[in-house]
Amino acid sequence: MRNFDFAPLYRATVGFDRIADLMDRALAADAPQPTYPPYNIEKTDENAYRISIAVAGFTPEELSVEVKDGALFVSARKAPEPANRNFLHRGIATRAFERRFALADHVRVLGATHEHGMLHVDLLRETPEALKPRRIEIARPAPAVQAEIVEATRTEPAVN
Repeated sequence: MRNFDFAPLYRATVGFDRIADLMDRALAADAPQPTYPPYNIEKTDENAYRISIAVAGFTPEELSVEVKDGALFVSARKAPEPANRNFLHRGIATRAFERRFALADHVRVLGATHEHGMLHVDLLRETPEALKPRRIEIARPAPAVQAEIVEATRTEPAVN
C-alpha cells in the first residue's frame, strides 16, 4: 500500500488539523483495529445518533464514558473476581478495554445508559445558528428614493 505524506498540507492550511489527523488515522495501515467489544452506531433522528456497545459482564460502576479532545472514550476495568469461584467454562469475555470514537464538530454527548448487557451512548449534533444556512432578502429601494435619484440626475448641469 502507498503511504501519503500530508506534511505539505499543514503549511498551507489553517484550522484543518482535525481533518488531516483523521486522514492520517484512516490511512494508517500498521495500526490494527480492535474488535472487542462489538458495537453498533445507529442514526436515530436527523441529528441524533446512538452508539450501543456490548458490555456483558460489566456493571455500570466498572464502565467509564468520557469526552475529551473531540473524542468519546469508553473504557471498562473488571473488578477482581473472588478467589472461591471455579469456572468450568468461561465464555463471557470480561477483559479490560478502551474504545475511542472521533466526534464531529458540534456533536454533544447527551448521556449513557446501561441495560441488558448493553451500554447506550446518545449523541446529538447541534449546528450553531451562525453556521446554519439562512436566506437573505433582497430589498428594493422605496419608490420615493428612486424618484429623487432620477430627478437629481436630470437637474445636474452638464460639465464641458
